[in-house]
Amino acid sequence: KFLIFASLLTIWQLFECTQDLLSAGSETATSVLCWAMAELMRNPAIMSRAQSEVREAFVGQMKVTEEGLGKLSYLQCVIKETLRLHTPGPFGLPRESQEACRVMGYDVPKGTMVLVNAWAISRDPEYWDEPEMFKPERFVTDMRDFKGRDYEFTPFGAGRRICPGMLFGVASIDLALAHLLFYFDWNLMEGKTPSELDMTETMGITAGRKEELWLKPTLQASFDSVN
Repeated sequence: KFLIFASLLTIWQLFECTQDLLSAGSETATSVLCWAMAELMRNPAIMSRAQSEVREAFVGQMKVTEEGLGKLSYLQCVIKETLRLHTPGPFGLPRESQEACRVMGYDVPKGTMVLVNAWAISRDPEYWDEPEMFKPERFVTDMRDFKGRDYEFTPFGAGRRICPGMLFGVASIDLALAHLLFYFDWNLMEGKTPSELDMTETMGITAGRKEELWLKPTLQASFDSVN
């Protein structure tokens, strides 16, 4: 009976571990992609600039390739700004204090769980100009990055336990968003205006959208004529 129980426990632990890996690797990227499209729909000028960059970069080959993603500097600014404004994991992974210490006058006992509010830090007016505004242009000159060196911008955490899938996740979002902007023109559903988009967040494994994002794609004219 003990062996059966141990085997079941091991299987359950493997199941939970696999579920965590799949959720962290898919739901986060999907959430960021939805937020990026929502913000682009709310800001037509930004959408136009990002779309023009993607189409100019790949117009000769008529398809998006991974090799050409490095040319999309403005699209990468859009993704950075989305990660800043809509941090997929608002509190990141919990930490535990290894010893008793005092931080800013507060006593922190050994073994205390510590949660870093990355969402709030990324919107702090002390560190960001117009923090509630979606402004990808800020990253044209602002060299702060999400790779763990700038603590006011840590959507993937920092230090030794920074997200191991960070580069893969960003590359996946970059490629997916480039495809969406290259092949399609996007419109809101009839009767909707950009200002009416509900940008309320909901809590789960990630900070996703409370309201589903419904958009109407139209194949861009050059591809339509080819078909």
